[in-house]
Amino acid sequence: MATPRERIEQVERAVLSPRAQLASESKGRDDHEDEDDLRTCYQRDRDRIIHSKAFRRLAHKTQVFLAPEGDHYRVRLTHTLEVTQVARTIARALGLNEDLTEAICLGHDLGHTPFGHLGEEVVARFHPSFKHNLQSVRIVEVLEDLNLTWEVRDGIANHTWSMPTMPSTLEGQIARFADRIAYINHDIDDAMRAGILTDDMLPAATVGVLGRTHAKRIHTMVSDLVNTSADSDSIGVSDGVFEAMAETRQFLFDEFYLGRVGAATQSAVETILGTLLEHHAGSDADQVAAVDYVAGMTDRFAIRAYEEVTSGPAPSLRVEVLG
Repeated sequence: MATPRERIEQVERAVLSPRAQLASESKGRDDHEDEDDLRTCYQRDRDRIIHSKAFRRLAHKTQVFLAPEGDHYRVRLTHTLEVTQVARTIARALGLNEDLTEAICLGHDLGHTPFGHLGEEVVARFHPSFKHNLQSVRIVEVLEDLNLTWEVRDGIANHTWSMPTMPSTLEGQIARFADRIAYINHDIDDAMRAGILTDDMLPAATVGVLGRTHAKRIHTMVSDLVNTSADSDSIGVSDGVFEAMAETRQFLFDEFYLGRVGAATQSAVETILGTLLEHHAGSDADQVAAVDYVAGMTDRFAIRAYEEVTSGPAPSLRVEVLG
């Protein structure tokens, strides 16, 4: 009698697109494990990520707004969940493997530092090889030793557009696009909630091509991606939508992410993280160990740790936007 996992794998072979990555055809894990009776390998990976300590810490890591006073601004965890929702919709529409897609998305930002991308810049100056996507892989491979499948680790490692290679699976490529679709939309939403942006400030391409509302923009990009990718060996969007996404992203960087970070806030983040990195690298005589520890901190833990190390108050962090 077939196990539940075997029945799921049979359904995948019968129902999914020929382009889908099947769980039964995974390249496997670095350390061999017997298969689970109930779950496929990608379902197990998803569950391991959700139960990891790094995943729980995302609830207290900055997405864009630093120390927001409102309850409705995104943090790394809610960003991750929005990316996952967008990606699962795409994967289902294209007949690809939703479980693999979900696992990649849930793990893609595990390696982000406290204080958003500004925090990542500080860590990268201290340790130039640092990248949050590669730190995400280090977390699942070394620091928490989740022993994930090759396809999930590949998707996590290559989800950023700065990487020279695309993810090897279409499911990983979906995660890469879903990340951008999600943050373009929710960052506009958060900026409008904060009174920083208004409709009439958005680029013409954003409104004219993608749409004026949050829901319309997501629908436009997801529908365009599904239609463009339906008969393709790669995941992509039409030229017009791609250009509108790029223009919108650049607008957000110029007007929202980089343009709104005050010198005092930037100095505070540099002081807090720089002090912690130097302190732990000195006490451990190990730069990598210091980076692992400090990069894994939540925003509030980093502030408390700084105050313990210096026996004084942390620099003031005003409510402000971070890229």
